[in-house]
Amino acid sequence: MGTKLFSPKITYLHSRLMPHLQFQAGHSGCNVERPFAMLNIISRKTSRRNCSVRASGISIEEMLSIGQLQDQPPVDLEGFMDKVSLCNRGIEKKSEFLPFVVEKNIVGYIHPSIVEHLKQFEDVFTIQSTVEGQNAMFTNETHINSFVTLHHQLKTADERTEAVGVAIKWLNKAGIILGLRNELNPVVLTFGGELLFSLERAAVPYFGTKAYGVHMNGYVNIGGEKSLWIGKRSETKSTFPGMLDHLVAGGLPKGITCKENMIKECSEEAGIPRNVAEMAVPVGAVSYEDIYRNCFKRDVLFCYDLLLPHDFRPRNIDGEVERFMLVPVSQVANVIYKTKLYKPNCSLVIIDFFFRHGSLVVIFLLLSIFY
Repeated sequence: MGTKLFSPKITYLHSRLMPHLQFQAGHSGCNVERPFAMLNIISRKTSRRNCSVRASGISIEEMLSIGQLQDQPPVDLEGFMDKVSLCNRGIEKKSEFLPFVVEKNIVGYIHPSIVEHLKQFEDVFTIQSTVEGQNAMFTNETHINSFVTLHHQLKTADERTEAVGVAIKWLNKAGIILGLRNELNPVVLTFGGELLFSLERAAVPYFGTKAYGVHMNGYVNIGGEKSLWIGKRSETKSTFPGMLDHLVAGGLPKGITCKENMIKECSEEAGIPRNVAEMAVPVGAVSYEDIYRNCFKRDVLFCYDLLLPHDFRPRNIDGEVERFMLVPVSQVANVIYKTKLYKPNCSLVIIDFFFRHGSLVVIFLLLSIFY
């Protein structure tokens, strides 16, 4: 019944939910066993359906009780569309940002307020203006008036990394770029491409370079119904404290493959042994662009599913997760639909899980749209 009944209708609903999505089949740059499909989630639609409940100081039981089955299930797509929009704010402001150019290619976007601070580092950054006919020098974008680039004497990736790193440390001490992670992100033109230089993770949104991460949905089949393991982030986390999260997720730093990073995060965040973590299946990638104030986030999340045994119990090792709970998929759907208690990009990855697995929420939507 599942495949024949749901496939064409799920395709229709998927197109309704994500009207601007693009698939890039066969993406294999993540060095995993199976190719990825790329899901580019961009929506301009907004909604006011969400509860205004705040995550901080609320127990995971209280958060998840909002989505219990006795509550009214989702009856349209608006609550999910809102979560897509939440990760794609301010894209109309992209033209306000100056392109960041390395080796004649645009690798990022920098707000003018940040550019003003970069001007003092004359041996690291230069601000240049284009003249008519010179836009052809950029192989991945045209029609720009001025741009930020690195000093011409910084020729190697190591030289650029060191020089930019010194500037980032100064900007941190000046209170402009906060929360340094001491973790380097690769700056590349395309994923898996030649390393141009490495950038402090906390500085990535200020330079608008692409950031990559791994997100895993850990789930259990119980009596034919799927349940997801859900984590509640520690209240001491510097970003999104106390919010709901995946079982495992993390940024992808320089020098590690997606697969090895996922295995590492499985161990640190949920105590999942390597032999179990290696069974995680790469299922695709979600990307989004989010502009907020003077930051431009351009994230790509490589997604995994891991079917776990019934007797598995996660345990956090690194102190970043307060508590885990196993929750029916339909209840998770209600929480995402009705609230903003989930870390925003986690909602996107879980919504994708709903459609790929033909979850109960899809049945609710089918009933509301077709009957």
